[in-house]
Amino acid sequence: MRLDKWLWAARFFKTRSLAQEAIEQGRARVNDERVKTARLLRVGERVTVRIETQEREVIVLGLSEQRGPASVAQMLYQETGKSIAAREAARELRRLYAEPAHDIVGRPTKRDRRQLDRTRGGVDS
Repeated sequence: MRLDKWLWAARFFKTRSLAQEAIEQGRARVNDERVKTARLLRVGERVTVRIETQEREVIVLGLSEQRGPASVAQMLYQETGKSIAAREAARELRRLYAEPAHDIVGRPTKRDRRQLDRTRGGVDS
């Protein structure tokens, strides 16, 4: 089975063209080797896929020509322990990360503006 079809059927990408693009850009590898879109995939091979900032490493357990429901797609692969641990660590970092936009409160009110003028040494009217 072609790698791009498998990535689409396993629901890593919404469309085959997105899967093909990822393979061509080197974001999808088989056994740590850069491969072509039409490369034939076999059961037992290790596939590494990078989607945005997240990298997943999976072992191929099955092949499917059709894209089915997510529950069936998850049966086509098994994620490695190293990949799961890295995903959990990234999730924890995102949870602890403070969003800078939360510190922004909006435009200053008239009262805030007067206080700013006083601290800058301006005239208070």
